[in-house]
Amino acid sequence: MERTLTMIKPDGVNRNLIGEVINRFEKAGLKVVGLKMLHLTKRQAEEFYAIHRGKPFFDELTTYMSSGPVIAMVLEGENAVAKTREIMGATDPKEAAPGTIRADLALSKGENTVHGSDSLENAAIEIAFFFSQSELLL
Repeated sequence: MERTLTMIKPDGVNRNLIGEVINRFEKAGLKVVGLKMLHLTKRQAEEFYAIHRGKPFFDELTTYMSSGPVIAMVLEGENAVAKTREIMGATDPKEAAPGTIRADLALSKGENTVHGSDSLENAAIEIAFFFSQSELLL
């Protein structure tokens, strides 16, 4: 069993898509084992996305991610990282497969509704960024 971090980004929260997004992950057999709503500060967004520091989109991304509340959640299941990324679809909704969250719900490449860890290693780092062990179901 793997665990991965997924976030519903400000556009998804603001458009009342929380239940829709969670439902898609649960229907695919993933279990929510940690969940919280928070509003990232610009500094927290910069720390979370530090891997992208120096890239042309970094400031826009961190400004957007600190513009409103997000839902951070830990999903658990077999091949959770790959399964989550498949359900989310490509970063650019124009390239996302039909039926994926981003193809169906994203507004743009920047406002693409969800974030998901891209590897088990990054999942562990990202989960620890938002959750202590006591906040996760065993």
